[in-house]
Amino acid sequence: MKQPNEVLFYIGTYNGKEDEAILLGALNKDTGEMRVLDGTRGIEAPSYLALNGPGSVLYAVSEQDEGEIHAFAVDAGSKALQPLGARLTDGGAPCYVSVSPLGDYLFVANYMGGNVNAFPLLPDGALGEMSSQIRHEGTGFREDRQEAPHTHSVLPDSSGSRVLVCDLGLDQVIIYRVEDGKLVTHREVSLPPGSGPRHLAAHPSGQWLYLINELNSTVTVFANDEQQGDLRILQTVSSLPDNYAAGSDDTAADIHVSPCGRFLYVSNRGHDSIGLFHIDTESGRIEPADWVISGGRTPRNFAIIGGMLLAANQNSGNVVSFRIDGESGRLIPTGNELAVNTPVCLVPLPL
Repeated sequence: MKQPNEVLFYIGTYNGKEDEAILLGALNKDTGEMRVLDGTRGIEAPSYLALNGPGSVLYAVSEQDEGEIHAFAVDAGSKALQPLGARLTDGGAPCYVSVSPLGDYLFVANYMGGNVNAFPLLPDGALGEMSSQIRHEGTGFREDRQEAPHTHSVLPDSSGSRVLVCDLGLDQVIIYRVEDGKLVTHREVSLPPGSGPRHLAAHPSGQWLYLINELNSTVTVFANDEQQGDLRILQTVSSLPDNYAAGSDDTAADIHVSPCGRFLYVSNRGHDSIGLFHIDTESGRIEPADWVISGGRTPRNFAIIGGMLLAANQNSGNVVSFRIDGESGRLIPTGNELAVNTPVCLVPLPL
């Protein structure tokens, strides 16, 4: 049972369907201590999760060769999950799911399929039949990682009328209009060859978007013209310290903006760090400020929860908590960690 000083979050993993693959965690927002309250079986490799706006339905990809997307009703009291059904995604290794801010559609990116899907949502939050699918074509600069399209994320804009798809294989962010459940190409924004765009994070003001590029470990800052559905590159900086010689194991992973809009955080695998950048709230541009060790190996994902940052370290099997300094944004280790097999996604429940 949740305690008064705790906030709750779900953990996605690479566990099998016979195991508890989605976990319900509790974070003590005073101390940074964490514990597992519940677990859900029956889904294979739920590597990315998303909640609808009210937090009443959780959606989880099943990252398999024959990909699936699952819906779960969230119990209002216990936050336990009850299955609402699943749909095939017609693509391999689905790795990202998002919900329109209007609550009417759900979107999935399939890494190995190179395709993105739209599903209408029924009144109870269950998944309707797929309403649209776009399959990308082409290759990128790097033969080892960009031999084909690899859609890695799909982010709806604040209006719900467009979605932005990062394709790691094509070095593009492709903007689609959502028209009666159909995805219609609106604009393509190209990144430098070999960038490998992975995830986007929006500034609370909506003026800027921040992109983490996996392959060359950089952050791209965009001016965001949401009315026109266009992005303009303002800045590109390394996600790693200047004095660090990056190797083949160094791949950037996740990116988030603090709720106050002054701090940007990124995770670096290989370097196994969380990087802090200060955001100029006049221009949106960023300045590197600090890096802290993530407390484990391969920080694939992290989340900002209750004034803290939790880092999910996939290959060391632990979630580590840090307190966020409100003035500087710097991360202060709490000394607490939670043992979880292959934690790869953290999603906070609405407070």
